[in-house]
Formats: sequence, C-alpha cells, structure tokens
Amino acid sequence: MPSPVEYCATLVVRDAVTKVDALAIVALALDREVTDARGVHPFIGLDGGARVEIEIPKFGEPPPLALDVYSTLGHDHAVLSALSLLGVLESATAWTIEPDFVL
Repeated sequence: MPSPVEYCATLVVRDAVTKVDALAIVALALDREVTDARGVHPFIGLDGGARVEIEIPKFGEPPPLALDVYSTLGHDHAVLSALSLLGVLESATAWTIEPDFVL
C-alpha cells in the first residue's frame, strides 16, 4: 500500500537558532511535546492532524530555519495549519517569520 501524499507549507525563520532549541521553543509555545525527539525526524503534532518538522541550514550556511508543516489532508490544510502556527509563534517569540508560500 503506498504512503499517503503529504502536502507541505513552509514558514521561514530568519533568526539564528539551533534545531534543538527551535523544537523546544515551538513545543513550549504550542504546549505540546516533541514526538520522536531523539529520532531522525522529530516533530510536533498540530491540531487537525498536521505536524511541524524543523529543517536547519547545512553546515556553514546562514539561517534561515525552515518550519515545514505537513498534512495528508491537502495543501489548503497545510497552509492553514502553518498560518495558525505562525500566529502562535508571533505572539510567543521574537522570531522574524514569514510564509514561504502564496497566500
């Protein structure tokens, strides 16, 4: 059986922050736990079945940090989940965040 299609909407954080710290900050802002924290692809579950994973720049590259919001329910669901996350993070952090998708 093939894996379900995952749609992604990315938020870009222009501030220097490590993946571990970013996961902790997002989890705290959402009052949720990091799933698979010691695994290869740790993530934080979002309302409605979406999840956020964090991608960091490669060694020696400057920020930005990518917050990838994934959903199997469709692109619109991924975008709405990302925008909801954006609102929470704008209230809870001093990060400079912008969507990397068309609104």
